[in-house]
Amino acid sequence: MKNVTIVVDEAMLRDVRRIAAERSTSLNALIREFLADLRERESRSVHARKRILKLCQESKAEVGRRTWNREDLHER
Repeated sequence: MKNVTIVVDEAMLRDVRRIAAERSTSLNALIREFLADLRERESRSVHARKRILKLCQESKAEVGRRTWNREDLHER
């Protein structure tokens, strides 16, 4: 494991230490959990974007001719 130094406002530090204590964990554990969740979300997002792009490229769907105009859509 690597050590990382961060700069945090004193009030924030006090609040997150309280949160960690309420959860019976440490500030380090909270930060590691947050970073792990962030990495997982980003990984899923990248995978989803790649999957969508692949589906678009493989799709046989066709878009028909546009039979409307802006004025038709905004008629009152």
